[in-house]
Amino acid sequence: MRNLGHCISAVLASALRNPDSSQYHDFKSALKSVSWLVDFSLMAQYRSHTPDTLSYMERYLQTFHRTKDIFLKFRTSKATCTRADRQDQELRELMADQRAKDVHHRTVANRCRQADQERVERSDRRANLIRRENHFNFIKMHYVTHVASHVRGFGSISMYSTAIGELAHKD
Repeated sequence: MRNLGHCISAVLASALRNPDSSQYHDFKSALKSVSWLVDFSLMAQYRSHTPDTLSYMERYLQTFHRTKDIFLKFRTSKATCTRADRQDQELRELMADQRAKDVHHRTVANRCRQADQERVERSDRRANLIRRENHFNFIKMHYVTHVASHVRGFGSISMYSTAIGELAHKD
């Protein structure tokens, strides 16, 4: 894990090195989010901790949790995608009906502006649905929030191992 922590940021930066203009913000956010998590992980592996290192760890983890939403779209289930597609189709039909009612003459610029507004609204609604349906509420994401308090109470976590418990599950 330590070796992975050392090289994953560089590998991710290399993989995301040539974004086009529409991907730049997402790539930058993903790289920052992973960097915060790697920094937390590397500090958690220290053999001893001071109050400063523990506060760094807590800050790294809090920042990761604030920036992790960039990965939510990759946690989308098939059912959520189907609901989002259905919602998008219904919204398209509703907007098309409204456009048919507003038959009065419009300039090309007004039609383009309206099409852009509709596209943005559909995209925002889809993103809101996915954000509501997706989450990071699983046990491993929760456990790391307790690392700093456990180190304060029990000492460095490097002396503890889960290998014994994992061996019991091999059979």
